[in-house]
Amino acid sequence: MNKEKIHQELEKERLYGSGEPDLSAIYLGKDALAKAPEIKGIPTGVEGLDDLFFIVITEKGQTTKKSLGGIPAYSVLNITGVSDTGKSLLVEQFTVKQASRGERVAFITVESPANFLALSLKLRAEAMGLDFSIFENNIIIIDVASSGRLRDNLPDLLSTLSHVIQNYKVKFTIIDSITGLFETKEMLARMVVRRLFNFMKKWYQTALFVSQKRTAHEELTAEAAGGYAVGHIVDGTMILAKDLIDTPYKAKLYRKEIGEIVRLFRIDGCRLCGHDTRTHFLEITETGLVVIKEPIMFKKR
Repeated sequence: MNKEKIHQELEKERLYGSGEPDLSAIYLGKDALAKAPEIKGIPTGVEGLDDLFFIVITEKGQTTKKSLGGIPAYSVLNITGVSDTGKSLLVEQFTVKQASRGERVAFITVESPANFLALSLKLRAEAMGLDFSIFENNIIIIDVASSGRLRDNLPDLLSTLSHVIQNYKVKFTIIDSITGLFETKEMLARMVVRRLFNFMKKWYQTALFVSQKRTAHEELTAEAAGGYAVGHIVDGTMILAKDLIDTPYKAKLYRKEIGEIVRLFRIDGCRLCGHDTRTHFLEITETGLVVIKEPIMFKKR
């Protein structure tokens, strides 16, 4: 190679780096938008939640908010909180709601074996006033809790899920919990979450990932086990929390008696649409249903 050719190659590397460009990854804004799905709401089956997501529309020169009536379709949302805050109940209600509408749902159960999950879903349906036997086969359970191979081998899990999506025409995927897929290898958490997120986008899934918070984390932060891996990658996070009323200040703030436990709910960001930013009270009813209540009214000092 002559000196002039060497100089050209060195100059090219200086300007563009040593790699080769991937032209297939380049889109004009118009072309990318043409491939984007319509933003619409998916009803959740959780009382008080659906109107907390909205889009902004312009009519006759006026900009207004319009409720989506559910979470945005094709979103991948993180449901996080410490134990006993209602995370699994929330995703089970969502699962039952979609199945009762005639939609197919893939439920990846990482914590509870399939037969126990099915029983829990049946109880959730009964509490919602629905006959589970009518739509029980619309829920396809992938039992990772009983399969060490699927728990420890992400490619096999994704292959199993793609089989289910294609053969059962699945539009919704639940993972409870995603934390269980990297609980002994948190250094790999970001890689696990990223691959699952990209998979959901490829297959146009509306997905809910349950993630566990360590008790050391602040209750209303989005951080989960594995650090910020989940919250930073997904489209948005819903935080479920609980707080013991142990001071006069908390009793006044929450309008509760000292010794009671208050449950809280907050949406921590959503890339695909607008959302209510306030902290709301959350209730778990006697029949085991999650209900989102009124927002906390913080008084200005």
